[in-house]
Amino acid sequence: MPVSAMKVISGTVKGLRLKAPRSARPTTSLVRGAVFSMLGSVEGCRVLDLYAGSGALGIEALSRGAEHADFVDHDTGSCAAIRHNLRSSGMEGQSLVRCTPADRALRSLEAEYDLVFVDPPYAAPGIEGLLGQMAVSPLLAPGAVVVVFHSSRFPLPSQYEGLGLLKARRHGDTTVSIYRKGEAR
Repeated sequence: MPVSAMKVISGTVKGLRLKAPRSARPTTSLVRGAVFSMLGSVEGCRVLDLYAGSGALGIEALSRGAEHADFVDHDTGSCAAIRHNLRSSGMEGQSLVRCTPADRALRSLEAEYDLVFVDPPYAAPGIEGLLGQMAVSPLLAPGAVVVVFHSSRFPLPSQYEGLGLLKARRHGDTTVSIYRKGEAR
């Protein structure tokens, strides 16, 4: 059941209130703004939003000109909130919601993505394995960007096979690590 609300911060549906389920840890608008500022233009991108929660990151990307977004979350409340938010934004035709665990989605998705958001619960085990799996999968387009939100107490490696760290920025207990496919350090 969606309970908390946040807003899209820029683009075609700027100001739209998004509902989030109780189980989600919504990314604050301050952090979302900082991420999109670091990314620059997302126009024309194909986006994957893993551990999507309310779908705020993917919907923000669509609002800023992304071509398509796929949303993945295993929680049925999150999937309901994402579908509600997509209906409210009028972006249902540019998206697909998959209510399945992230690792299972990575094995079944067939699209190639330019931008991937990975925002798991901080206590979720196996994020490094998931990133390693994604790094070698055909899901990432050449030069794709992967944005990972994680606890500042648990830094991630600077490289996965095929993915190199571009930058990491700390925002309180959240660190945002941005990787690029093909980036070698």
